[in-house]
Amino acid sequence: MRCGGWMHEEHTADVLVIAYGRTLEEAFENAARGVYEVVTDTSRVEPRRRVDASIEGIDLENLLYRFIENLIAYTDSEGLVFGLFRVCKIECSGESCSIVASAWGEEFDPSRHEHRTIVKAMTYADMEIKEENGCWRVQFVVDI
Repeated sequence: MRCGGWMHEEHTADVLVIAYGRTLEEAFENAARGVYEVVTDTSRVEPRRRVDASIEGIDLENLLYRFIENLIAYTDSEGLVFGLFRVCKIECSGESCSIVASAWGEEFDPSRHEHRTIVKAMTYADMEIKEENGCWRVQFVVDI
């Protein structure tokens, strides 16, 4: 069984992102990387700007949605693309979950960054977050 990284699968007119990690935090990091690999080659994105996020959600699915949506908002409003992601912690207690994370990137530069596809929005479509045999698997669809 795979336990790290990310992948894309065919999904009608959208993209299904599947991410793995030994921890939930690593799976969320790989999920974010999977989203930005839809946009560009993340290995060519330099960590010139850091964006910090402290987000709450009503459950893990809502937390994942809000985390990815937050990153996409920076891309939409400031033209940023990200290539490095660090989720410091994810906690759930009672009726809420929270995440503390950072992403590093820079403004999209067509002379250095491959233009792949614009990710318009995060969705709840086909969303799953589960742990099996010590490995977390996160999947969801992004609207392109």
